[in-house]
Amino acid sequence: MATDLSLFHLIAQASFVVQLVMLILLAASIASWTFIFTKRKELLQAAAVTEEFEEAFWSGGELTELYKKLTGNGFTPEGIEKIFLAGYKEFSRMRQKADVSPVVQVESAQRSMRIELTRELERLDERLPFLATVGSTSPYVGLFGTVWGIMNSFRSLGNVQQATLAQVAPGIAEALIATAIGLFAAIPAVIAYNQFATRLERLAGRYELFIDEFVVLLQRQAHS
Repeated sequence: MATDLSLFHLIAQASFVVQLVMLILLAASIASWTFIFTKRKELLQAAAVTEEFEEAFWSGGELTELYKKLTGNGFTPEGIEKIFLAGYKEFSRMRQKADVSPVVQVESAQRSMRIELTRELERLDERLPFLATVGSTSPYVGLFGTVWGIMNSFRSLGNVQQATLAQVAPGIAEALIATAIGLFAAIPAVIAYNQFATRLERLAGRYELFIDEFVVLLQRQAHS
């Protein structure tokens, strides 16, 4: 009788340890794909907000009007908008103090923006290490399941006088599935992590550039 080597049959016939490894890898894959879609949407939104804000910021309008718009009812600032609000709010507060020098006014605003920048980057970077962990460890977890399955397969042949390929093949095949699932979980996670890290680095660069440019404008206002 021919041996059933279908995928589902092999998984069903695998040992408990190998099945547990497969389950862990499958759960990691589902979690990473869920995070990939969520983080992709989040980074695209952050880039779109940055584009829209920079267009409004450099349109030549009054910064006071832009500040009022971003702090108006029903408006929730995001990303670079929070950085601008933190800097402009602190600069306005320090300007109201008569004994504060222009240099201190600008430095205080810059510190506030740097703090908000750090918070925003930490928010965008949240759970990215999870993708890196899945990408780096899944192949090894799958390999562990494969080694365990092959070891059990050969142990079961210990009392057999003559081993045939038909006897060895199912055990090796079911063990190799663990490695395949490990790669299936790892490859998308690694690709997504690299793409997200690159996008986050570009966003961080744009935020840094905006802070530097905004500080120059604040210095002009402080000395006017």
